[in-house]
Amino acid sequence: MKTFTDNAGRSWTVEVNVAAVKRVRGLLDVDLLDAAGSKLIGRLIDDPVLLCDLVYCLCKPQADAQDVGDEDFGKAMAGDAIEAATTALLEELTDFFPSPKRRLIRTMLEKLRAIETLATELATRELESPELESRLRAEREAGTPDAGTPDAEKSGSPQPTAGG
Repeated sequence: MKTFTDNAGRSWTVEVNVAAVKRVRGLLDVDLLDAAGSKLIGRLIDDPVLLCDLVYCLCKPQADAQDVGDEDFGKAMAGDAIEAATTALLEELTDFFPSPKRRLIRTMLEKLRAIETLATELATRELESPELESRLRAEREAGTPDAGTPDAEKSGSPQPTAGG
């Protein structure tokens, strides 16, 4: 069993077992058994609301004992608390599976973490690059709007022509 602390200072124990899997299926219509072969882990990493709902379902017996509803649970979940809950959930979920699937999930998680680290490093390098600022200044001075801005949408729309 893995634990994490929310932003209200409450400690939660994440436990994945058959009863917990059934509870999550019933409350969220999410099957934790799909973790070994689907995009569930990616969804949980990309969607902190789904992740917190799922963690709440896993911790529901504790939450009920402490009279903490899902709204109060969610209010205490942001920033580092979400990261800690994610780690606790993914480690506990990995440990739930028998050895062959456990190895597969552990390998998937290692790859996801490596990709996430690389993407963060690349984005940081790009954002800190003096070339980025120079390129943006040059585009601004040239009057070239960035794609996706309201000005770009205006300039990309058909302009009325004389006589037409």
